[in-house]
Amino acid sequence: MSVLSDLAGFINSELQNAGINVSPVVGEIIVSIFVFILSIIVGWVVYFIFENFLTEWAKKTKTTLDDEILRNTKKPVYFFVILVGAYYAFSSFPPLKPYSTDITHFFGIVEILLIAFILTRVVNVFIRWYAEKTAEHGKRRMSEHLIFLLKKVIHAIIYIFAFLLILDTLGYDLSGVVVGLGVGGIAVALALQNILGDVFSAFSIYFDRPFEIGDFIVIDNYAGTVKRIGIKSTRVQLLQGEELVLSNRELTSAKVRNFKKMKKRRIVFTIGVTYDTPVKKLKKIPDIIKDIISKNEMTEIDRVHFKEFGEFSLNFEIVYYVKTRDYVKYMDIQQEINLAIKEAFEKEGIEIAFPTQTIFLNKTTVA
Repeated sequence: MSVLSDLAGFINSELQNAGINVSPVVGEIIVSIFVFILSIIVGWVVYFIFENFLTEWAKKTKTTLDDEILRNTKKPVYFFVILVGAYYAFSSFPPLKPYSTDITHFFGIVEILLIAFILTRVVNVFIRWYAEKTAEHGKRRMSEHLIFLLKKVIHAIIYIFAFLLILDTLGYDLSGVVVGLGVGGIAVALALQNILGDVFSAFSIYFDRPFEIGDFIVIDNYAGTVKRIGIKSTRVQLLQGEELVLSNRELTSAKVRNFKKMKKRRIVFTIGVTYDTPVKKLKKIPDIIKDIISKNEMTEIDRVHFKEFGEFSLNFEIVYYVKTRDYVKYMDIQQEINLAIKEAFEKEGIEIAFPTQTIFLNKTTVA
């Protein structure tokens, strides 16, 4: 401010040397007008640099992040430069000098709010860029509801800090305010603990990724496809056709089986043949089944064993892997295997057992 006062004194002395008798405040008024006009010119130069140099440079980079940041901040920065110039212009304007403290507070508040606004726009750009980047790398695209919530949470934090800075600018003691905000925050958190629990669980689901939209999951006795992951709840389309709505907090605490994560499916089934099957044919059964399963490109045989003597059959246990997580595809393959086994057994004369019961009667002779 001393520089502006010296400049105003210099103008007054030059006018007096030129034979012009003016009031001492004339120099200050001229300086105020000059500073305001200069701030507009400087702001325009800054805007011109953003528009013609930095923007062109950003277009040459591989990422679009810098382009979006420049596009969203050039106008607020332009207004910020003008605001700073306006502050010095009004501060040195003679009629307003008695209100210099109020002017300082007013422009301080406006500058803090403008900086907070610039930060929120930068945050929006970063969140949107991150969501698009994850989608490009084949990851799940961030839910629009989650993007909206994340923006609002960060915006609230920025404006809370801005509010505290404004109070500090106005000369208030922040210790009491911080304590009040802490107590108020605890009260709100207790009142909304169920809702906040679901909200934080939504963030947990997104960042931990236990499942994604389109995944087939099993939760307790329910099985279905994830259709939507919201802020408070997740919707699952069940196999029966109805939609199941589960709270996110319930999902993060439940045991979720995600079949999309499965690389291959392990299949175990049993075949029983009749007790009158000759041992020679029993020895052929493992090779017959292994040959059938190995011929399918989507299957990988593990083992075939004569497992046990059942109540009405000789049981063989078969274990193999299907190289798909598609349940319908697995059932098609199992059907092919079953038909091929039935056909091979008929050719070999091997009879598949069915539940039977043999009753032996002891005939006695009465004299």
